[in-house]
Amino acid sequence: MSTVASNLPKYRAPALDKGLDILELLARASAPMSMTEISEGVGRSKGEIFRMLQVLEERGYIARAPGESGYALTNRLFMLGMEQPPVKSAVEAALPVMHRLADRIQQPCHLVVPSREQIVVIARVDAPGDIGLVVRVGHRRPLAHSTSGLLLFAFQSEAIRARWLQMLLQSEPTLDQARFVERADQARALGYARAASDVVDGVIDLSAPVLQHDHAVCALTVPFIERHPARIGTDAVAAALCKAADEISHALMYGAGSGTAG
Repeated sequence: MSTVASNLPKYRAPALDKGLDILELLARASAPMSMTEISEGVGRSKGEIFRMLQVLEERGYIARAPGESGYALTNRLFMLGMEQPPVKSAVEAALPVMHRLADRIQQPCHLVVPSREQIVVIARVDAPGDIGLVVRVGHRRPLAHSTSGLLLFAFQSEAIRARWLQMLLQSEPTLDQARFVERADQARALGYARAASDVVDGVIDLSAPVLQHDHAVCALTVPFIERHPARIGTDAVAAALCKAADEISHALMYGAGSGTAG
């Protein structure tokens, strides 16, 4: 048998292929997509995808955007993923620690995992006071443009980093690869990542790794907002954050802790 033949899929399920193509396309989209846009995006005619869109909508995987004719993903796939034992265990182990951290630093925090070229928030704890940045569960951001994503990349093996870089460059060919790797190396040396938010002015994102065998499986992140009068500084928050990430790592029976920041 030739190499080409051996690389071909053994079985085909055209209807399933169409459904998965649509879901993956909508997952990458930043706004609802019309049937025409979906048709062009998956390279199939409107007739081919019409029934598939109906079924996906009836099953709750996609929905029409309010006031618009376009389709968007619902959170159904996300909720299914949350039921996976590793994710569920991570959230269960992290939430008590996250509540104690939020109480101590008077700031919100959230837990993030990688999802291909993006990051996704899987748990959050709001600030105990009346001021804080709320990041909803299920929120996605490009991995290369988030402090949590930088942190997750920083604490990977060289082989995984190379694979992730290739994926990120396919998604964003103009990415400044050298600068991204340099910042990741700095975060790894420091033990946590620290950067001004590129989404909200006045917010400093601090992110520490939850480790399994010396690589990050989650990022514990605090979107720090300085208050007046100041109650706690960023250095103290970073130290508490790293300690909390260590605690979650141990609670999950993972590998060595992340170390502390001061």
